[in-house]
Amino acid sequence: MSSNRRNFIKRVTAGAAGVAVGGSAMGMSARSYGRIIGANDRLNVGIIGLGRRLGAYFQPISKKENNVELLYLCDVMKSQRERAARRFSEHIDYDPKLENDIRKVIADPKVDLIFNATPDHWHTPGSMMALAGGKHVYNEKPCSHNMFENELIVAAQKKYNKVVQMGNQQRSSGHTIEIMKEIHNGVIGTPYKAIAFYSNKRGACPVQKKVPVREGLDWDLFQGPAPRREYTQETWDYFWHWYGWDYGTAEAGNNGTHEMDVARWALQVDLPTRVDVEADKRHFLDDGWEMYDTMEATFRFAGDKVIIWDGKSRNGYQTYGYNRGTVIFGSEGSVFVNRSLYILYDRGGKVVKRSDSTSNEAGTALGGGGDMTTAHVENFFDAIRGKGELNAHIAEGAVSQAMVHYSNISYRIGKGFDIDDVTGRMYDRDAMKLWGRDYEPGWEPSL
Repeated sequence: MSSNRRNFIKRVTAGAAGVAVGGSAMGMSARSYGRIIGANDRLNVGIIGLGRRLGAYFQPISKKENNVELLYLCDVMKSQRERAARRFSEHIDYDPKLENDIRKVIADPKVDLIFNATPDHWHTPGSMMALAGGKHVYNEKPCSHNMFENELIVAAQKKYNKVVQMGNQQRSSGHTIEIMKEIHNGVIGTPYKAIAFYSNKRGACPVQKKVPVREGLDWDLFQGPAPRREYTQETWDYFWHWYGWDYGTAEAGNNGTHEMDVARWALQVDLPTRVDVEADKRHFLDDGWEMYDTMEATFRFAGDKVIIWDGKSRNGYQTYGYNRGTVIFGSEGSVFVNRSLYILYDRGGKVVKRSDSTSNEAGTALGGGGDMTTAHVENFFDAIRGKGELNAHIAEGAVSQAMVHYSNISYRIGKGFDIDDVTGRMYDRDAMKLWGRDYEPGWEPSL
């Protein structure tokens, strides 16, 4: 671990929320986890947010050898709860409770852990509520909505001494782990640059219209920590990603989180020293999409290393031959890696090795699930039981998540800026105005 990383982790776990803690924030040892819960004990689970990530949890929860029981299916939309119950009935032979309010799930002392698959604005506040309630948390990406929350969720993990895994599931991908070890052992010499990319063919987005709240939707609870506003058509159902900044983190947070994390993993860098962004809305110019749909962000790091994020939400052209993945350049060769394979090239561009995995994890298709996610969830279970270390501890995930926030802030203020790679603070007053966000009174997350 670099000295910058140690300083950053120390700061976010002790400074931002005024919490006095010591030691490393990279997590408790397996022995410490073992004192929390016996290695053979059943884990009781609640899933919060039953949208498109639901399928990710069928396999790890239903596998008998994982010894878990699903106690709650929780969502603010009645139809989502009922749909989830029907779908889970194909995988388990008992009926979990259906609940509207995350707070009721957290209040049940029988619940050991939650999967937080809510919209982005709920990820940190909901996870902090669960931690305060004594639960372990699998926090789907993005782990935070803004930089303020990014620090807060790491500090909360440390304060409550619980297991918090970020849902960047490629950290548990066998072929990715294999090639990362080779890169770090010098197979392409010194890695100096990575391009993280994503190309999708998302269509037109409905223009928001004020309409009565959908039947069965708890609109107030959906908004939760976000400032209150009137309901607009279909905001609750995925389109919240593109309707401004109240709920979502744009495509950088939605998918860039994954690829930028792989790039940073490969280059072994921490926080960047600068970000510059070119981004705009390029498609369906009169539709309801309210942010960029095309972005190129350049991050510079200590040691003259560079990561580029090339995100195209609504242009399916596969610039690099695939719809998503990461290209890593080194002094003696290059590597391409995605969720299905890696290809190792020598400096002349000749294929040296190709490894195709048997992974069935989705690429750009909506919906969640696959063996990569199953492995990631099982790693989470193992860490709780003291049988292993987390592959994506929240303190590690939050460093990658900062890149998302920096790129979004740069787009929003229309300029690049320098960054203190120890504290994470931005050397720009306009940028720092977007460090946090406004919260609905009474819903401010705090420790």
